[in-house]
Amino acid sequence: MYDRILVPTDGSAEMETVIDHAVNLAQDHGATLHAVYIVDTATMGRMPVDSSWDSLAEMLREDGERALATVEDRAGDVPVERELREGAPSRAIVEYAEACDADVIVMGTHGRGGIDRLLLGSVAERVVRTATVPVLVVPVRTAVDETTERD
Repeated sequence: MYDRILVPTDGSAEMETVIDHAVNLAQDHGATLHAVYIVDTATMGRMPVDSSWDSLAEMLREDGERALATVEDRAGDVPVERELREGAPSRAIVEYAEACDADVIVMGTHGRGGIDRLLLGSVAERVVRTATVPVLVVPVRTAVDETTERD
């Protein structure tokens, strides 16, 4: 059913749950993982003009390479194709899903609600609305989420 599984990563520690889910799905189906990291150039456009674009872009690419290496490390013997792209994250994820002919996208969501979701938007939500393939959204928890829940 699934031959190519796309797993977008942002390099955060919380992504490990999502990556592990994608790896298990790939193992169950004998699929290849396609790991993608998007350098968010839309955000870079809102940076102060005095920022060093080249050094910032290079730093973000290095973060992306580390995030992709983490996917490879966690994948074990599951084959992994790596891709580092630039652009608006949701659009770039959907475009890459089409380019690699993904059968499913496995991605995380921080589960923001209310005003946070309205102000920040949701990459996962935009991908769900625009992708032409199924999207499996895995909730991830941060230390802040857990602290807030206990209060």
